[in-house]
Amino acid sequence: MSSIAATLPDSAGPGAAPSPRATILAGLIGNVMEWYDFAVYGYFATVIGALFFPNADPAVSVIAAFGAFAAGFLVRPLGGLLFGRIGDLVGRRRALTLSVVCMALPTVAIAFLPTYQTIGVAAPVLIVLLRILQGLSVGGEYTGSIVFLAEKAPHGRRALYASWSMWGAVAGILLGSAVGAIMTNVLDEAAILAWGWRLPFALGALVALSGWFLRRGIAAEAPPPEAKAPLRDTFGRHRLQVLRVALLNLVNGVGFYATFVYSVTYMKQIDRLPGRIAFDLNTANMALLLLLIPLAALAADRFGRKPLIVAGAAAFAFGAVPLFHLIHSGDDGLVLLGEAGLALAMGLFGGGMVIANVELIPKAVRCTGLAFAYNAAIGLFGGTTPMVVAWLVTSTGNPIAPGWYVAAAGAVSLLAALFLLPETKHQPLA
Repeated sequence: MSSIAATLPDSAGPGAAPSPRATILAGLIGNVMEWYDFAVYGYFATVIGALFFPNADPAVSVIAAFGAFAAGFLVRPLGGLLFGRIGDLVGRRRALTLSVVCMALPTVAIAFLPTYQTIGVAAPVLIVLLRILQGLSVGGEYTGSIVFLAEKAPHGRRALYASWSMWGAVAGILLGSAVGAIMTNVLDEAAILAWGWRLPFALGALVALSGWFLRRGIAAEAPPPEAKAPLRDTFGRHRLQVLRVALLNLVNGVGFYATFVYSVTYMKQIDRLPGRIAFDLNTANMALLLLLIPLAALAADRFGRKPLIVAGAAAFAFGAVPLFHLIHSGDDGLVLLGEAGLALAMGLFGGGMVIANVELIPKAVRCTGLAFAYNAAIGLFGGTTPMVVAWLVTSTGNPIAPGWYVAAAGAVSLLAALFLLPETKHQPLA
């Protein structure tokens, strides 16, 4: 794979100086693609469960669909090591260009998959395999873009620049939510079940093409000269830094996927809200998070990373359960208020954590170490969150069980922030 990355053409020379806008767009566009796809899958999990994992009990079908969703995340640490190594040894830009191309192929393929009714057991097998391919491709995308943007940032603006990666991820989920809202408003349930669910996956090709063209316009940079054996050093000299970043990101994954991916299924299945209202509420909540991210990042650049991280983790640890009570109220206004509270916690935490991810990992293994640490936390805990909380609700009969799961993850990250996290605001990246 490294040799493939090395052959990717550069459309700009080594001396090219892209504008800040071009740099930011190139950094965030892959995240739009990545999270659009994952969001669309999460939002149409009920339909996918019925078509690819049919069962007499609809709840079992949804759990199976989220199991396939989780499969893509479980291989993300491996993808992170692969693309992280490319970023450290070949260059950040080439790893990002390769990842966005590899991401598009399985996304579009899902749009054309035959269902269980057509090809039987081969249908769920194929969708799981495509999720695994996606997971490998996106393993280095988000963390690679954070590193790329942070290293290009001007003095005193590192948190703001790096935050656009998270902003792109949220924008991708918002785009997926908006497409889901349009589908449920324009098409009836029969049309969505028959063919409508395929359209959002096919549209993902347009985002991928945009990402490829944007990244071709950014000049390739030389890899860090000190990067000699990033895989060995990640698990050797720098293993404690990697573990610290993984613990800090635990609530990042659990909180994010409980709030912005599983929540639509929760509102539809548990609260019995119409699909249109569930999509509309989630879309409004995503728009709120888009406003919060740059504001929190500006605060992190001014006051430091640690205060934002501690505040966000504490909000999850102590607020998740009461906020899920609001979400379970069934009242549209209270549901929106509960989701907005979780979005505020996510915005505070992300504003400081996105840049701290980069600053906590040495440059020689920055792409590899961060990709593994982040994807280990997000893949093992974040990506499995929809499946786990769906199972918790079904097995315990407690509709507030997702809140307790989020609170537990928040407590782990809060303790890590209080006792393991130094302030990295003034730490040089070189």
